[in-house]
Amino acid sequence: MTFWVVRAGKYGQVESYSIENNRVAVGWDDIADMSSITSRSALQEVVTATYPNETIGTTRVWTGELWAFREVIQVGDWVAIPLKSRAAIAVGRVTGPYQYNGEAPEGAVHQRPVQWIRTDLPRSEVDQDLLYSLGSTLTVFRVRRNNAEERLAAMAQNRRPPSISQPVEAEASDEDEGGIDIEQIAADQIVSFISRKYRGHELARLVGAILEAEGYQTQVARPGADGGVDIIAGSGPMGFGSPRIAVQVKSGDTPADVGVLRELQGVMPRFGAEHGLIVSWAGFKDSVIREARQLFFEVRLWDAGALVSALQNNYSKLSEEVQAELPLKHIWLLVEE
Repeated sequence: MTFWVVRAGKYGQVESYSIENNRVAVGWDDIADMSSITSRSALQEVVTATYPNETIGTTRVWTGELWAFREVIQVGDWVAIPLKSRAAIAVGRVTGPYQYNGEAPEGAVHQRPVQWIRTDLPRSEVDQDLLYSLGSTLTVFRVRRNNAEERLAAMAQNRRPPSISQPVEAEASDEDEGGIDIEQIAADQIVSFISRKYRGHELARLVGAILEAEGYQTQVARPGADGGVDIIAGSGPMGFGSPRIAVQVKSGDTPADVGVLRELQGVMPRFGAEHGLIVSWAGFKDSVIREARQLFFEVRLWDAGALVSALQNNYSKLSEEVQAELPLKHIWLLVEE
């Protein structure tokens, strides 16, 4: 069993295209159709000629990624896209050989067809060592440490992943050639901490604290029956101003389905809310994402990644009590490309 990661652009530019068209795709748009290239050395010559200003090391790494995408990845291999638009991972299986599509969007001309098995695997469900392996900055690479292939495939099929009694270092692999996305790794560690400390009603309390840091007056429902709303929030000194927001918080391990969205829409008028916010720690099924696009001016969705982003943006304005519970430090790093 072989498991690959293929990134959909540095900022996730071709995520939607890839999922909607059952593809994984990479850029290097200046390189033409690679179908006729029969060896890695021949591809190295093409890459070097196409990007003459790049270092030998850079062109070597790019050649390795492109050759893996063109030739090494086999039909039937597992493949994943760590999504940038939400804290989830899309997982599928490769169904065909390399294809070139000059009409594809920028960053997606080189393609492999895929059957997606799951496009909403929450990062919060994935063990930290696997997230670290997925954190390579390479565009195309294979993950294999600590039984990664079997564990990820099991999660994609909603099965319990096999356990590992003693994590071990695998042999040097594609993962080792790239750098590590430190920002994503740090966010994943914060998610792991919140998962342990803020379960059930405690997550609603944390969301309320973040909204207060953003300037809202909030009321968090007590544990138990909440009438479909966990938090109500309003602007102004006493919370009487607009916007008025009704918030539903889901702390479970299952991505929220479209019923949660429709339920919140139904109860918003009862609370006098103009807008709704759904916080689902395990993320959302694709049906929710699609329907929420039509409700842009009415409803927002926060998964674990969005909540952590809101937390980071407002951390200095949180109460001392919350900061003591959730100690974070902002560190500036030099980013070298």
